[in-house]
Amino acid sequence: MYIVKMPNMGKEEYDRLIREEYIARIVFQGENYPYIAPFLYIFDGKYMYFLSTKYGKKIEYFNQNPYVSVEVDKYNQDLSNYAFVVLSGHLVEVNDERSKKQIRDHFIRMIKERNLSDNIMIALGHSAQDPTKALALEERNLIWKLVDVKKITGLKMGTRES
Repeated sequence: MYIVKMPNMGKEEYDRLIREEYIARIVFQGENYPYIAPFLYIFDGKYMYFLSTKYGKKIEYFNQNPYVSVEVDKYNQDLSNYAFVVLSGHLVEVNDERSKKQIRDHFIRMIKERNLSDNIMIALGHSAQDPTKALALEERNLIWKLVDVKKITGLKMGTRES
């Protein structure tokens, strides 16, 4: 039997995919099983940044071991086009006040530009009635940066023209 493999993506392709999307899944090393959770992210062309609420299992797992895999995908509803990238590295918390403000402002712009539902604020530790600018006014969440990426796997099928 001959197995057909999905073609690899080049750096330009997987960087474009990461730039175009805004939801990633982070896989943490859990107790007995891996722990996976979705995160809103931004990409500055070099690093991915994530907003995390300050509660939940992800905080425990991050504190125990910050080495993670991050997955971003894009697909058509009929799966005629499908692409994904997995990055293996580790997360660090951003603590510099100036950097945090710039990153939070970038998240606010991204949420507005993509016209995301007010409900996204709930996933970020706020109420749906809070304005997006509340992300910059109160620190109800942590900012993580993916660094020291050791492996990147990007695969695709179809034309990815959607």
